[in-house]
Amino acid sequence: MKKLKRYQYERYAVLCKLSYPKCFDHVALGFSEDGHVAIKNRRGHVLARILWQDKKKEVIVVFRGSQILSDWFANLCFFPKRKRFDKTVYYVHYGYDRLLNQKVPGAEQSDEALSIYQQIERVLTPLIANGKRVSLTGHSSGGAMAILTADWLERRFDAPVRRVVTFGQPSTGFRSFNRHYLLHRRTYRICCDLDIITFLPPLPGIFVHVGRNLWLHNERIYENIRPSVRLYKTLTSWLISPISYHYMHKYIRNKDFFDKH
Repeated sequence: MKKLKRYQYERYAVLCKLSYPKCFDHVALGFSEDGHVAIKNRRGHVLARILWQDKKKEVIVVFRGSQILSDWFANLCFFPKRKRFDKTVYYVHYGYDRLLNQKVPGAEQSDEALSIYQQIERVLTPLIANGKRVSLTGHSSGGAMAILTADWLERRFDAPVRRVVTFGQPSTGFRSFNRHYLLHRRTYRICCDLDIITFLPPLPGIFVHVGRNLWLHNERIYENIRPSVRLYKTLTSWLISPISYHYMHKYIRNKDFFDKH
């Protein structure tokens, strides 16, 4: 299993942050002038951005997290949605799958209404045919949609997904989804300290995360740590934090402040 490199982490994190504002300058971020397509939901809000450079093999799909009331409502719809691909059957989070299956009318009245899934497929098909591979990323519910879209793409094309990197992502599926997910070795699910969203939906043992968990805590990266241990370590660190700030490594870590003084 390949490690997620620092520059890759920073790139995806920055793109997730910049996916929220309405203004998005993809050329300034190093993508080709024609290398950006915004995918909008039925209310006209940008749900995802597809980005690429002509000379590079990677195309990135960035999903933004919840912003409007209907998005937040989708988080609460955590009852099972049955999915079937060939003979494979599993259950996922109804709300996130509904966001991706919503039909969006075309620009012209004669245009066929397409789901978010279909809009993404229409953009990615020629790019994949030209040899590009897809990386998907997203924050919060955007990370959940990135997981579901990656699974969908992997089943519709011939190994198109390069990697999936999510930040503060709630769980997307039931145990059956975890068993049948094809991208465990290429999925990096990043959590920071006691991010409560990463424990949702509140049905432990029923909803199960997929991929490789990287937990950022106390200047360390913990891999695939159990949620109960993560909770224990976080609460313990809060209790001893007044003492930990006395250690010399805390003073050394803040040395860069003097360059600005």
